[in-house]
Amino acid sequence: MLLTLDGVDTYYGRAQALRGLSLTVGRREIVAILGANGAGKSTTLLTISGLLRARTGRILFEGRSIAREKPGAIVRLGVSHCPEGRALFPEMTVRDNLRLGAFLRRDREAIAADEERVHQHFPRLRERSLQLAGSLSGGEQQMLAIGRALMSRPRLLLLDEPSLGLSPILVQEMFRIIEDINREGTAVLLVEQNVGAALEAAHRGYVMETGRIVVSGTKEELLHNDQVRRAYLGG
Repeated sequence: MLLTLDGVDTYYGRAQALRGLSLTVGRREIVAILGANGAGKSTTLLTISGLLRARTGRILFEGRSIAREKPGAIVRLGVSHCPEGRALFPEMTVRDNLRLGAFLRRDREAIAADEERVHQHFPRLRERSLQLAGSLSGGEQQMLAIGRALMSRPRLLLLDEPSLGLSPILVQEMFRIIEDINREGTAVLLVEQNVGAALEAAHRGYVMETGRIVVSGTKEELLHNDQVRRAYLGG
């Protein structure tokens, strides 16, 4: 397995957010984490990326423990986090925001090649490379946030609500690009409120409630699970 969480507990102060959380992501997989607001989905990604510290449990990336590593070290190992809300620098250009994703790298030729790869996925970013990031539409900002995350050349991409606030047509485009990124060899751990779109793209999924996994399975199993259908798919 590329990523393994085993019995992870995470707290905000005294409030426990993750309770014995266990999940896996295989190489070249797209895995979805589903659940209502407050279920612990974003906390899971923050804990993996080192922005929150797990109090107990194991987090292994390619068999190596990363539970006590700093965020920069985790990025160097091959994990990149595209957060909810995008966290762009609005007064910087699209190009400069994008290149910040490679701030830990020194391989200039490879960085240029990866920038070209991002532009192939998101041609609008090339067209707007000298615009300020804050002047972009919501969809373009999401493209930039994902592109920036790809600039660290991750083996695992953590995506938090990539379709939030996008039109249905842009949602379809976004998930098509996520699948393309995955086919190129990057595993994806996806947090998403659009359950139908997430399961169409994912190979497997987990459903969380109050910091715990309550249902897991392949996308086919989850799409036909009565509990999942009633709670998230209107049937």
